[in-house]
Amino acid sequence: MTRSARGTTVAVAATDGMLSFELTLACEVFGDDAAELPEPWYRLAVCGPGAVRLGRFLVEPEHGFDRLAEADTLIVPGWADVAREPPGALVAAVRAAHARGARVASLCTGAFVLAAAGLLDGRRATTHWAHAGELAARYPAVTVEPDVLYVDEGSVLTSAGKAAALDLCLHLVRLDHGARVANTIARRLVVPPQRDGGQAQFVMTPLPDPGNHPLAELIPWAMERLDQPLSVEDLARQAGMSSRHLARHFQAATGTTPLRWLLTQRVRRAQELLETTDDTVDVIAAAAGLGTATTLRRHFQRTVGVPPDAYRRTFRVVSRGPDAR
Repeated sequence: MTRSARGTTVAVAATDGMLSFELTLACEVFGDDAAELPEPWYRLAVCGPGAVRLGRFLVEPEHGFDRLAEADTLIVPGWADVAREPPGALVAAVRAAHARGARVASLCTGAFVLAAAGLLDGRRATTHWAHAGELAARYPAVTVEPDVLYVDEGSVLTSAGKAAALDLCLHLVRLDHGARVANTIARRLVVPPQRDGGQAQFVMTPLPDPGNHPLAELIPWAMERLDQPLSVEDLARQAGMSSRHLARHFQAATGTTPLRWLLTQRVRRAQELLETTDDTVDVIAAAAGLGTATTLRRHFQRTVGVPPDAYRRTFRVVSRGPDAR
């Protein structure tokens, strides 16, 4: 365990108007029903003012808001109606828990609750991209970053929408119990190990959805040749179009340029090799089409936010044996 006693008690706030997905997601990650988890595991407490309405569900929390003050970590799920101020009792409880020393994390639009409590003033934060502008406009003292998975500011953490909320929960597990346990939880939930979204943008440029589009055959072709020197002209020739038309299709399908997409996929390939092999950085640089270790380190640091060696130590896949890190 990397944080000893910190994080042993996790309280999840529940009140009318919260999003059921984020609340149940937190309970799934920090619950105690998996035999393979280490001891001591978290003590989970769902806390609310009484029976609460979460969308189509009526939930009766097992504890009152007074239990929030006893938590080592407080999770605030998404707040459904961001145009409406969250309940004063919830805001006061969140503020008091943080003042006492609790680590406070919001999932999705739960950031609006943290902002109302003043916890985000002078800090970086994120929320669902569709509501990032509203958060920034309503709380100008907050530095809103709309294009990251989550932001870790130490005692205050915020995440983007639903899938990123899971990333943040797994990040908290990694902080408390290490990468092996976080990867165990990820495997149980049938999701990939999460990427660190606090230091840099870990959202890789996506592949276009499968379908009848001009890049449907080009993308797999390029992915199989990342170790080879590829230029925009090479891609355009393979796609049977001009470089200008290729750039237009790439912008529409992936939101970026062909070269930027290619570089992102090469860094992504380097991440996978760092996680799953013992290859040197030089070998990985060649396999990912980045040439030299120096080039790999430069692009990796700029894209991922940490050097390749540090990334490998943190995100090493567990399946290589019981003592693998």
